[in-house]
Amino acid sequence: MKLETKIAHWGLGAVLAFAHGGAEAAKAAPASLQEMWKIIQQQQKEIEALKAKAGENAALKEEVKALKEGKEPAAGAPPQAAEAAVSGQSAAKPVGAKPAKSESERKTDILATEVEKLKAQLFIPEKREYKSQYGLGPAASQVYRVNRGLSIGGYGEAVYTNLTANKGDRKDSADLLRAVLYVGYKFNDWIILNNEFEWEHASTGEGPEVKGEASAEFSYLDFLLHKNANIRAGLMLMPMGFINEIHEPTTFHGNRRPDVEQYIIPTTWREIGAGLFGQIVPGLQYRMYAVNGLNAKGYTSAGIREGSGGGSLAAAENWAFTGRLDYVPSFAPGFLAGFSTFLGDAGQNELYLGKKASVFTQLYEGHLQWHWRGLEMRALGALGYVGNAGLVSAANGETVGKQNYGWYTEAAYDVMPWLWKDSTQYLAPFFRYEHYNTLAAVPDGFYNDKSWDRWIYQVGLTYKPIPNIAVKADYRNYHSVGSPQPDEFNLGVGFIY
Repeated sequence: MKLETKIAHWGLGAVLAFAHGGAEAAKAAPASLQEMWKIIQQQQKEIEALKAKAGENAALKEEVKALKEGKEPAAGAPPQAAEAAVSGQSAAKPVGAKPAKSESERKTDILATEVEKLKAQLFIPEKREYKSQYGLGPAASQVYRVNRGLSIGGYGEAVYTNLTANKGDRKDSADLLRAVLYVGYKFNDWIILNNEFEWEHASTGEGPEVKGEASAEFSYLDFLLHKNANIRAGLMLMPMGFINEIHEPTTFHGNRRPDVEQYIIPTTWREIGAGLFGQIVPGLQYRMYAVNGLNAKGYTSAGIREGSGGGSLAAAENWAFTGRLDYVPSFAPGFLAGFSTFLGDAGQNELYLGKKASVFTQLYEGHLQWHWRGLEMRALGALGYVGNAGLVSAANGETVGKQNYGWYTEAAYDVMPWLWKDSTQYLAPFFRYEHYNTLAAVPDGFYNDKSWDRWIYQVGLTYKPIPNIAVKADYRNYHSVGSPQPDEFNLGVGFIY
């Protein structure tokens, strides 16, 4: 080896030794030139080993290329064939035995096996991380974390309900509330398809049982362009409240979703449209969409819930706007504050007692959340208005509130660290108080059903042996000005995957 080549290799070895062992040098610097020379020699050996490995990789690439072109590798024939060629005789084979694989076939099989392993790791990672992204629940966000291709997840929840007071002619029940499948596909680093397919109440089949339904809860495309502005289009969840977007059973307390987020904010509320989402500045996130409007023909005394098109031949004569802002400050970990709104005409060019009318519908919502150590707190309030409520009430045959409102507060605390210090499990008693009124103001001359003015006191316990599974027990005590509602004890289980 020439002197300049040796010097170059020594220099390269010294640089690598410095880069690789910078941290180690702080611990034990070489005491003499002899020790430094040993380090350089060791680095030289590592460089030669890396060169040899690179040569092997290059040779393997050439061999794969040759195999693809239908050529034999340059390394030659298998040992059995070589021996037969030298002796001038055919290699003896047992009668009926399969011919031995050539070296190239053997290597091809090995390569195929390795490729399949890589595919499996690509589509079904060995370890899954569960966290919410872009306004979706932990399981629904899985598609954002795969490298490429297909993503599968889902959730389910089942509950037993025992009516304990004011039961009347109502029956206790056991119900598979939901079984949900998330199917996503990541086309590349910036185009993502995400779908949620839901089966409710275990069956949509024939028979005397109460029917469930199968539906697409969402089906949209995300175009991830920039952290400040990304595009979403398709059947989308309305970005209102806590539960409508993030409704997986491990993310909320109680077996049933809060009534405020069912009657005042319809859940699960989805419409077809397109819009933008991202962050304005670090910690300040937004989502805003243009979507098909509600249809006031579906409004009832229970609220605006049945006015949603849900992506099923939805009326789109009128369009609406929905938007949300969330602030998550870096100086207060676990704290979130935000608000959202939905504004749009729900008349949809329909006739109300022979007239076309504007039914401008407004819904405003604000929310706070704080997680600090084992403490969890939530508060939410919502206020809605319906234009031309008198005409809609007369046309629909029941009172539709021209104003509605609802709010709730909730607190929970994980006591498991006090019971079992080193446990990774979770056990939290919780309390929730709700008040809502879907007929807070009614049109002149229409009956105000006071049974829709409700207070709910709820206590319960949530146990998670692992973060993916929640076992829940809760008791809900109802109060209303009008006809009494049944109290209920609920026991259930929910899971995500």
